[in-house]
Amino acid sequence: MTDWNEDQKLFRKTIEELGPVLSDGHVEADRDGEFSRAKWATLAASGLFGLPFDEAFGGLGQDVPTTMYVLEGLGHANRDGGLSFSASTHLASTGTPLNRFGKPALKQRLLPAVCAGEIIGAHAITEPAHGSDAMGMQTTAVPDGDHYILNGSKAFVSNGPVADVVVVYARTGNPGTASGISAFLVERGTPGLSFGNPIEKMGLRSSPLCELFLDNVRVPAENLLGRPGNGFLVLDHVMKREILYGFAINLGEMQYRLEQATTYARERTQFGSPIGSFQAVQHRVVDMLIGTETARHWLYSTGRKLAQGKDVTTDVAITKLVVSEAALASALNTVSVFGGYGYMAEYGFEKDVRNAVAGTIYSGTTEIQKSRVAAMLGLG
Repeated sequence: MTDWNEDQKLFRKTIEELGPVLSDGHVEADRDGEFSRAKWATLAASGLFGLPFDEAFGGLGQDVPTTMYVLEGLGHANRDGGLSFSASTHLASTGTPLNRFGKPALKQRLLPAVCAGEIIGAHAITEPAHGSDAMGMQTTAVPDGDHYILNGSKAFVSNGPVADVVVVYARTGNPGTASGISAFLVERGTPGLSFGNPIEKMGLRSSPLCELFLDNVRVPAENLLGRPGNGFLVLDHVMKREILYGFAINLGEMQYRLEQATTYARERTQFGSPIGSFQAVQHRVVDMLIGTETARHWLYSTGRKLAQGKDVTTDVAITKLVVSEAALASALNTVSVFGGYGYMAEYGFEKDVRNAVAGTIYSGTTEIQKSRVAAMLGLG
């Protein structure tokens, strides 16, 4: 267990106190697929978006475990899971590569606005024909003087419909080589860059998603993140934090559901007894507790190791696998404990199931994580 200091607790308390405002209308936001710019502004005013970034650019300079701890508080307090997912995407997938790999002039121009939440970030990796196969990427970036010319298309761009800046991964070298990928920060309004209509999806509906198209998009060379061919280094740095930040939010959601299910099992009576006296219900709640605490162990153990500069390749894969599957089980168990009420949309637990399914797919499916761990064991 981690002993959090008073500053860390204050950061988290500040976010948790926003819960009622952020959660207001969460069922309707899910139903309508509504991204709330007003709620985004509320999060921005809290300082959340600057938490892990350099103080010189408006950030708060906090480490990975502290950022996770605060994001866990967001998950616990906020019932609008799509909004939380969009916030995590902005932090991990846009702010993180800009903060770590952006050139000084680019950081000076854009990072303060990212930290302040004045602009919204997205990232574009996946392509329609290749899914998780980043090595098969076909989007290209060709040098042209002091610019690059980008052509191609991307799928499943989280935050795309509302994004002001997008981190785009494109091929600058030979196909099928890890050194052939580079990352670029592309700004909305750049000629040739266009966004598809928002795509309806199973869960996380208040986090907008779309396709992205690049038709001879001229991007200044200064918008290259890192060096040419270092895209997989950038992506590895990003994905570790994307998993830890996003699933720290899921941990907070799991803790919330555990508390709600436990209280309900104590108070709800059937056949003259609290349903918590029935072994079948007890076992579901105990499974939720075990899943939550196992997720907490893996998340913070991996986060601390990452902050210490240790190799966490296997740890991140196991963490992603364990937490995503536990989050889905938590959501399903909550619906079962609440019974008919859990199945009704107005209580918000059925959408938690739909949201949790996404966690077993994005950032690398459960099956991909198992293959990664197997490869680290020399079983490839």
